Amino acid sequence: MKKYIFIITAVMLFTSCEKEIELEPISDLTYNGFWDTEEAARAAQSGIYSTFRGGASTFWVMGEVRSDFYGGRTFESPSNLNLINQIINTTQVPFANWAGFYSHIHRINDFLYNIENVPFASEIDKRHLKGQVYGIRAFYYYTMLKTWGGVPITTEPLLSVNPDELSKPRASQEELMAQIKADIQSSLDAFGSDNSFWQGSNVYWSKAATLALKGDVYIWSGTLLNGGSSDYTEAKNALQQIGSMGFTLESGFEDMFSVANEANDEFIFAIDYQQDQAGNFYTGLFTGRSTEINQTWDDRGNSYADFVANGGNRYGPSEKLLLALDDTLDTRRDATFTRLYSNDAGNYYPYQLVDEYSASILSKFLGEVVAGVRISTNNVPVYRYADVLLLLAEAKNRLGEDPSAEINGVRQRAYGENYDALTHAYVNGSQDDNTKAILDERLKEFVGEGKRWWDLRRAGGSYIFDEVETLPASEAYKLLLPITPDMIGRNPALEQTPGYE
Repeated sequence: MKKYIFIITAVMLFTSCEKEIELEPISDLTYNGFWDTEEAARAAQSGIYSTFRGGASTFWVMGEVRSDFYGGRTFESPSNLNLINQIINTTQVPFANWAGFYSHIHRINDFLYNIENVPFASEIDKRHLKGQVYGIRAFYYYTMLKTWGGVPITTEPLLSVNPDELSKPRASQEELMAQIKADIQSSLDAFGSDNSFWQGSNVYWSKAATLALKGDVYIWSGTLLNGGSSDYTEAKNALQQIGSMGFTLESGFEDMFSVANEANDEFIFAIDYQQDQAGNFYTGLFTGRSTEINQTWDDRGNSYADFVANGGNRYGPSEKLLLALDDTLDTRRDATFTRLYSNDAGNYYPYQLVDEYSASILSKFLGEVVAGVRISTNNVPVYRYADVLLLLAEAKNRLGEDPSAEINGVRQRAYGENYDALTHAYVNGSQDDNTKAILDERLKEFVGEGKRWWDLRRAGGSYIFDEVETLPASEAYKLLLPITPDMIGRNPALEQTPGYE
């Protein structure tokens, strides 16, 4: 009992440490018997997923809020207007202390260091755990690279409290990308030929998740870090492997996100939410309060007087986004947002920003109503097969190949029985035309999934400035975020992100 009290206390101390990489060592666990058993290693794995889930809203904000998606009407005061309007400087720093990611990374480093000496009944299980955790570390560092550019790299457990040893400079983007690619390879090496889900569930990282991440990473590297054709080829090969692993597009877009269908064949890796355990953040930001919602009608004249509300409504889709989603034959329209109006005057097709328009609620992650209460139990996909297809389209387009089959696969599912190839099918065009078509398809497909800002960044060139009105090309330095002066004061080895000096 005494040992487990120590473990709980140490984990609490660990979780509270958010000061860049100047963390007190948590690896005392190593020297107090925590890593003696397979059971302990499995407990540490659970902790890694718990902290990953704890960062889900941060992943989403980083990947979506700065895009062209938001800034429209809301029922309550809108959130993150500084990010939406690109008001970013050294006094308006969106994420202090590297968003707390180093506390997560140090837990991963401790795991990878110590698991080597833990005896397992099954070596296959041990290798699978290592494959998961290497993949998750690559995901963290990739998110940090996309957000700040170069950041300090640490891959060893904390074994010192010497500030001189803990203070590290920012690595270059190229050095950080090399580390990400190395972790991806370590993950694939550990998985080997094992394509299985841990415990048969897509809420655990898998070989397919690592391959999806690899495709994503190598396209970014090929476009933004001069990797060129060799990186695009690596991406294409990784993404094509996933197609032979049993994943497929779900037949109905609107059914994919339901709580009852979370174990579908499209989700490759999803963040797990369960009643009485943890809920996702969407209803608190995208639904609203009954005092507002129950006084509205949807755009077909249906009253929302009986809608069970739970949370707030603080992110309003932009008019641009609502117009992009206004094809009534595309099932993603209604499966993404429900537009609400102050009267039941009838249909508002096509969407117009009329005075009666009140706000929208996100339909994807509405959770479920249990005993008259709405609870946020939707699992949230990090990678799904539609993502793989459209990333593959990107890689093929970069290689001068035809991406239309992948675009049309996603598009055909979206239109369902309304799909007419003569009207809806995409025909291969110039590389620029193809890029725009892929971006437009991803816009419609992934609202609310934290992808749009990264999609525009990964496209390179001027696409992000063309699409995001609040970010002029003259402020291109804002593509990467600053760090706080306090961080530099506590770690003099750090330098400010270029452009914010």
